[in-house]
Amino acid sequence: MRILHTMLRVGNLDRSLDFYTNVLGMRLLRKKDYPEGRFTLAFVGYDDEDKGTVIELTHNWDTEKYNLGDAYGHIALQVDNAAKACDMVRQKGGKVTREAGPMKHGQTVIAFVEDPDGYKIEFIERKAA
Repeated sequence: MRILHTMLRVGNLDRSLDFYTNVLGMRLLRKKDYPEGRFTLAFVGYDDEDKGTVIELTHNWDTEKYNLGDAYGHIALQVDNAAKACDMVRQKGGKVTREAGPMKHGQTVIAFVEDPDGYKIEFIERKAA
């Protein structure tokens, strides 16, 4: 078994695609409208779906905003340098919610950014092998 994707419901698909592709540097892997169900699915990621886990962005055409609830945590991305990743996000109009620094009660350097719908994305600093 392996994890295929994580699904996030988004209020504005174009805005979300811009964030995940232009700000975080993912690729749009596929996108399909389902007119009878009034929704669109778009899959984004760094690798093709057969090679890595991706994110499914689900846009229900009649819903502009979701209550994220208090159970959702975050999606984690490995970065070489969390501070530089935050600078890149800021330069591209993204929102940094926690600057790069050691995690509480630990030494791992982390940072948090937020997508247009308020979903948290954690940057974890780890040098690529």
